[in-house]
Amino acid sequence: MVDCIEEKESVGRIPLIGEDFPDVKVTTTLGPMVLPKDFAGKWFVLFSHPADFTPVCTTEFVAFAVRAEKFQAEETALIGLSIDQVFSHMKWVEWIEERMGVKVTFPIIADGAGGLASKLGMIHPARATNTVRSVFVVDPEGKIRLMVYYPPEVGRSVDEILRAVKALRYSDANKVSTPENWPNNDLIPGEVILPAPRDYRSAMERKRSMGKECYDWWFCHKKM
Repeated sequence: MVDCIEEKESVGRIPLIGEDFPDVKVTTTLGPMVLPKDFAGKWFVLFSHPADFTPVCTTEFVAFAVRAEKFQAEETALIGLSIDQVFSHMKWVEWIEERMGVKVTFPIIADGAGGLASKLGMIHPARATNTVRSVFVVDPEGKIRLMVYYPPEVGRSVDEILRAVKALRYSDANKVSTPENWPNNDLIPGEVILPAPRDYRSAMERKRSMGKECYDWWFCHKKM
């Protein structure tokens, strides 16, 4: 009985940051793919939408498509997803290009059975007929590094998702942290935060030597 309860509770649970993105074969508008294998060594952003041919989702897809080259400049691929069929995706993409003048070049997963959506906790029990509005940023090692879930009525900021990707990549490359709204933070504009000391001795050494680039031993910053 206990095993059955545990198995039931594990279905559709929201994954944790730092966990591996689940291995899965998917059908997309650009053909079959294997995630995260087909994007090994590269960052990717997987974002789900509740349904094709809906106003909020259309505004988001236009925004992603317009900024696709900026994501490419960050060596980051874009992948859309909903539980609509691939033919619906294809017709919607065609409609966006014809009516909005914007070409969607990234693949859209047709998760008709809800397999991947269920693995990622995208299916809300009260809204089982569509996926919630989710964002997953996955690193070159296939690790989930960022997750955001939105309600159906609130559209995402694609610029914020792009900013977060830049922040993650910069943080990894330079072993620093980034402040609120980096690089445009009001307190330390154009700067990053240094790692905190790992022990008391290191903290006291920093305290004795710190200058104007430190507020205290636990809060030091520097120019990018």
